[in-house]
Parts: sequence; structure tokens; C-alpha cells
Amino acid sequence: MKTRKQKEADAQKLHEDLAHVSTVILSTFQGVNVEQETLVRRTVESIGGRYKVVKNSVAERAAAGTTAEALLKGLAGANSISYTATDPVAFAKALTKLAKDIPTFEFKAGVVEGRVVSVDELVALAALPSRDDLLSKIMFLLQSPAQGIARAVAGTARNLAVVTSEAAKAEKFAQ
Repeated sequence: MKTRKQKEADAQKLHEDLAHVSTVILSTFQGVNVEQETLVRRTVESIGGRYKVVKNSVAERAAAGTTAEALLKGLAGANSISYTATDPVAFAKALTKLAKDIPTFEFKAGVVEGRVVSVDELVALAALPSRDDLLSKIMFLLQSPAQGIARAVAGTARNLAVVTSEAAKAEKFAQ
């Protein structure tokens, strides 16, 4: 059993974490076995997030004054929270995949960049391309015109060399 001071320290640590995150997702873990919960925890931690099962009253107190306050107010039932300060799209993608693999792991709601979102909005967020995908597409679009110009310039020089070579073979250049 934890002492009151340990519980208060845990709540304070959770408050500090929630104050510095961009995405918080509330889910239920009713019916999730230990192996599945371990899978959820490892997956969330592998993408830079945290997964916690906390008492509703502790979660509500810890969320006071943070962007997750509205989300974690008046909770009922068995709840777990996942949160991250990294890419919310990658985070939502990973949790959505877990929810498909583990049917008893269900989303309730979330907070993304300070805005409370529904389950449907979380699924839509997961359908977006990740930050890395978007950056690679932008880089491709930026490089494409430059590559076309480089090919055109190189093609002109190559064509000049071919014509000069053919003219020399045909002895068009007399000395």
C-alpha cells in the first residue's frame, strides 16, 4: 500500500507531465488482460508517450490547471490515460492500431493541442499522414523543379556533345 505522501507525489508528477504534453487520450481498459496492457504500455512508450492507469479522483486532481482538465473532470468507471508531447498524429495512429488489435481497449475522448476531441476526431487524426510523410512530400515538391532544370541543362550540354561528336565523325570540321 502506498502512503498518502507517495500518492500525493504520484499525483504531483502526473500534474507536471500533463502540464507539458500536447496530446492526452482517455481510454477504458475494462476487460484488457495483463499481456494486452503490457503491449499497450510498450507501444505507447516506444513512440515517446506514457500510459497510466490512475484512479479517477487522482486524475481529476492532477489535471487541474492543465489542458486536460476538461477531459479528466467527472470520470466514472475504469479509465486509463495515454499522453505525449511528440507528434499527435503518430500517437493517434499507434493507439488506433492497438484499439483494432485489442477490441476491449476503447477510446473515450482526447485532448489534442489544447482542444477536446471525440473518438471520431481521433480516428480521423490517425488517418492523416504523419509529420515525416508530409515533410518528405514537401521536400519532393521543392526538389522537383530544380531536378527538372538540372536535367534540361544537362540535356542541352549532352545534346551539344553528341552533335559535335557526330560532326567530327562525319569530318564536318576541316582543318
